[in-house]
Amino acid sequence: MSGTISGTHLSAGMRAFVADQDWLTVVQPPTHAADLNPVEGVWSLLRRCFLSNIAFTGPEHLIRTVRQGLRTIQNRSDLIDGCPEGAGLTLTSA
Repeated sequence: MSGTISGTHLSAGMRAFVADQDWLTVVQPPTHAADLNPVEGVWSLLRRCFLSNIAFTGPEHLIRTVRQGLRTIQNRSDLIDGCPEGAGLTLTSA
C-alpha cells in the first residue's frame, strides 16, 4: 500500500479491506486535484462542446442539454478514453 490512507472518504472498514489486499495500491490524491480526476475531463467536454454559448430558458433546458451531452460522450469511446488519459491514467486489464 502506497500513500496515506486518511480522511473522511476511507472508513475503518475500507482501510481494513485495503490492508488485506496485497495486490492493491491506494494513493490518496490531494484534496483538490482536478488534473488527476478523469471526471473533470467529462465536465470539460460538456462545457466546451454542449454547454457553451447557450442561454438556458430554465432548469429543464439545462438538464436536457446536459443529458444529451452525456449521452453523446457515452457513445463516443474516443472521447471517454481520453478522459483518464488526460489525467495521466491508463486502463489495464488484469
